[in-house]
Amino acid sequence: MDESTRGTTLAIMQPYFLPYIGYWQLIAAVDTFIIYDNIKYTKKGWINRNRMLRNGEAVTFSLPVAAGSDSLDVVQRELAPGHDRRKLLAQFDGAYAKAPHYEALRPLLASVINCPEQNLYRHVRHSVDAVCQHLGLTTRILTSSEVAIHHELRAQDKVLALCQAVQAHTYINPIGGTELYDAETFARHGIALKFLKARPIEYPQWGAPFVPWLSIVDLLAFNPLEIVQDWVRTQFDYV
Repeated sequence: MDESTRGTTLAIMQPYFLPYIGYWQLIAAVDTFIIYDNIKYTKKGWINRNRMLRNGEAVTFSLPVAAGSDSLDVVQRELAPGHDRRKLLAQFDGAYAKAPHYEALRPLLASVINCPEQNLYRHVRHSVDAVCQHLGLTTRILTSSEVAIHHELRAQDKVLALCQAVQAHTYINPIGGTELYDAETFARHGIALKFLKARPIEYPQWGAPFVPWLSIVDLLAFNPLEIVQDWVRTQFDYV
């Protein structure tokens, strides 16, 4: 890695399609963010799907993935040949057309959904880059396979290797990973370990009972962009 990565704060995550605010808060909290492309695709995970609000309830939207071996990494998977981008965009239109800030959001959604890339990793990575630009996030984002480590490493050992490769002094992980990593082990490698926990945020959703932790699309549809940008940078705590 070049000198610009020295002394960096680092987070590492799977690629997720239009995830909830915590993902973007993690990106905002670090100098360098690594997205795994050389990990196995999990059918029941969140790589190609998330949740939107429709008729007052959380419903799932997704990118259909072509059939393939369970042994394939995310970067080796493709979108289904019959993926109808117009239909997916129409789902968002039907759910949010009357939301107060959807008109300003729709060009971003159209750009994300209409991306012609059929490779799953590159399609989702395009969405991450586009939303980061929309949110004003300038964090350096790397692809895991391009970082010079022994990629057969697993779990904490792989994370530590990636930290060392970019000379990170701090590794930040979502709060859900507290049982996966050991602070003393990180400390022995000269790396501080922190966990980020998103604060609950409630906002009007047409006066219905609030449905939390939906896709970032929901926040951007119901709230001014500058408010969401502030929440991304401030509404979380380190544990």
